[in-house]
Amino acid sequence: MELQFYGANCLRVVTKKAVVTIDDNLTDLGLKSVTKNGDIVLFTGLHGDVLAGPKIVIDQPGEYEVSDMSIKGVAARGHIEENDRHGTTLFRLIVDGVRIVITGHVYPELTDEQLEALGTVDILCIPVGGNGYTLDPTGALKIIKKIGPKIIIPTHYFDATIKYPVSQVSLEEAIKELSIEPSETVDKLKLKVTELDEATRLVILERQ
Repeated sequence: MELQFYGANCLRVVTKKAVVTIDDNLTDLGLKSVTKNGDIVLFTGLHGDVLAGPKIVIDQPGEYEVSDMSIKGVAARGHIEENDRHGTTLFRLIVDGVRIVITGHVYPELTDEQLEALGTVDILCIPVGGNGYTLDPTGALKIIKKIGPKIIIPTHYFDATIKYPVSQVSLEEAIKELSIEPSETVDKLKLKVTELDEATRLVILERQ
């Protein structure tokens, strides 16, 4: 299993049999789409048209078995939504035994039911840019403490080449506020379930 980061909240999960592209809203932010024909495409929230020909697009809660992976979407309140609205989807992927959760722009107070639906989490990919646009480091830390992942991957922070509609907190500032020192910075995260440590660590994924 290989995890790649493309800026904002866009990630790709690559296995021997499939590629999952997550939150590829890059064209709205002044970048090129990274979705390829045949990709499994996930969106945690609102999105525009998918430019390539995906194998399947999943943007709603539910349980899906696609190729060599299991995907679960869990309904959640968006970070600026009213209490009774659930316009965001948390995604949990099980890939080669590794359990990955992508939160998107979620409200930081997850319910017990949502936490139970997500279950044990090995890798948590979570926005930290804040400023009313997405989770800030304080909100991200609330989710991190509740979920207790083995690996934390911050996303959606300041990048001079990304045209965010709202300025985002820098990665350095987010790390300082999280009070978790990065264990490593990698181009891509290649991982087997047997390589997971028990202690929580922060891993920085370089943008592709």
